[in-house]
Amino acid sequence: MKRSNQATLVAVSLLIVAALMVAGCTTTGETPGETTTLTVFTAASLTGAFTDIGKAFEAENEGVKVDFVFDGSQALRTQIEHGAAVDIFVSANMKHMNALRDGGFMDDDTVTPFLENSLALVTPADNPAGITGLADLANPGVKLVIGTKDVPFGDYTRQMLDNMAADPEYGEDYRDAVMENVISEETAVTSVMPKLMLGEADVSIVYVSDISKDDRDKLKRFDIPSEYITERPIYPLGILAESPHKVEAESFIAFVRGPDGSATLTDYGFDPIPAEE
Repeated sequence: MKRSNQATLVAVSLLIVAALMVAGCTTTGETPGETTTLTVFTAASLTGAFTDIGKAFEAENEGVKVDFVFDGSQALRTQIEHGAAVDIFVSANMKHMNALRDGGFMDDDTVTPFLENSLALVTPADNPAGITGLADLANPGVKLVIGTKDVPFGDYTRQMLDNMAADPEYGEDYRDAVMENVISEETAVTSVMPKLMLGEADVSIVYVSDISKDDRDKLKRFDIPSEYITERPIYPLGILAESPHKVEAESFIAFVRGPDGSATLTDYGFDPIPAEE
């Protein structure tokens, strides 16, 4: 009987210890070594640069993982407006960021412009349509790819064409001829380059930064005169008002705007805007 009682006491003791351990875990709600995941909705034109920046940030910040969603700014904005759980939004223009601020989705104090970009004409390296500049976009038979009017690089393209239409050297007939040559309107810049390299398009109007380091020998770039650009593309970023990881989000933004992040962005063809002291 003594042995039976002792065995019973041991079993009860083990159950009590296990229950206390479970209670302790329930009270804290955390597990040692738990990883914080930052969800960063990012304009598609930043895919290469932010992928590299994310890896560098994770290497220096143990316990923080960065989960990127790359897409057109307008698509990302729509997802946020419909309840997507996001920590940071990075837009390719102020329009979509301001719409989210007006809707109360952003922590306004964290929203800031951090990059500038430029538009350019891009053709395949062999340039089958013989493009030499903007005038050639109106030539009959040219296959042109641009962005939709709702995506930033498409909006900037239309602003440029409107400015050219107001210039007697080109005029409204030029703008109409260019738009007649459009064979595809894309919702993200990442859809454009494959069409050029596969020979499906002769030319596109994209950002200078969209010509990746790996593709520079496969494409030819023609700069666009500044007088036809109403404003340079400006990229803002900021933290969502409902983000549960604001400390980590602030650290990530500081890294993006710091020496390492700025160097990566410059290497990809962007122009970082210095952070205010």
